[in-house]
Amino acid sequence: MDGANPWQIIFKVFLPLMWPALVTTGLLAFIAAWNEFLFALTFTLTNEQRTVPVAIALISGASQYELPWGNIMAASVIVTLPVVVLVLIFQRRIVSGLTAGAVKG
Repeated sequence: MDGANPWQIIFKVFLPLMWPALVTTGLLAFIAAWNEFLFALTFTLTNEQRTVPVAIALISGASQYELPWGNIMAASVIVTLPVVVLVLIFQRRIVSGLTAGAVKG
């Protein structure tokens, strides 16, 4: 680009082309981190540090033989809603980011 400094090239050429890929990568990384279970279970020690999927898995009933399915399902729905909303909002960006490298020419 004639007459453009490096910052103008980055902000006016590169970032508009990279925007769909950045949004897609960011959203997929967020979902992967949100759903991480084994890593969070292994390295968290206190209730304050636990992630939501681990906390849901550790919900227990009044006795050893009782599973509070209602509480577990309610917590699962509440935790899933932000991810579903993000996917619905950025659905076009996700599809364009995933297919951007597949189109030739």
